[in-house]
Amino acid sequence: MLDAPPSRPLWLWTLADLALLLVGFFVLVQATDRRALAKGLREGFGATAPDVTPDPIPLAVAAVGFAPGSASIQSDAGLIDFATANLRDPRASLRVSGGATGAGDVDPATGSADLLATDRARAVTAYLIGHGIAAGRITIASASTAGRTALVTVSFTGDPAVRTNP
Repeated sequence: MLDAPPSRPLWLWTLADLALLLVGFFVLVQATDRRALAKGLREGFGATAPDVTPDPIPLAVAAVGFAPGSASIQSDAGLIDFATANLRDPRASLRVSGGATGAGDVDPATGSADLLATDRARAVTAYLIGHGIAAGRITIASASTAGRTALVTVSFTGDPAVRTNP
């Protein structure tokens, strides 16, 4: 019977793989043009560029209060006037984010503060749309830690005809 040829130990191959992964990681971290890197990675995997809108720049904020555990608006505190006055500029939009405090301020059906915060944001959004604010000018953002409120932020989003793709 023939003896098996001498080979390198398995741990040596694993170490070489780890070193190559580490070098690749540092190349990605040190990339100066991250948009070009992201584009190259997307093209390499056959994906298309997502439709990306720029991050809005916040300009003004209004708050809507809620009772503990409720997503029913208590008072609008001039919210409609605030929204219509600030949306006269077509480059502005509204961003609604709901908040919940957690301790006792949770969704009654699920016990989730995040779900209650989302319901509050949806309630304010429906209220705005019901009072004539265009739905396309409103974005519901993730839940915030703003307490028992929904924050309505007027943001500068730029010219809607101009899109940027990374």
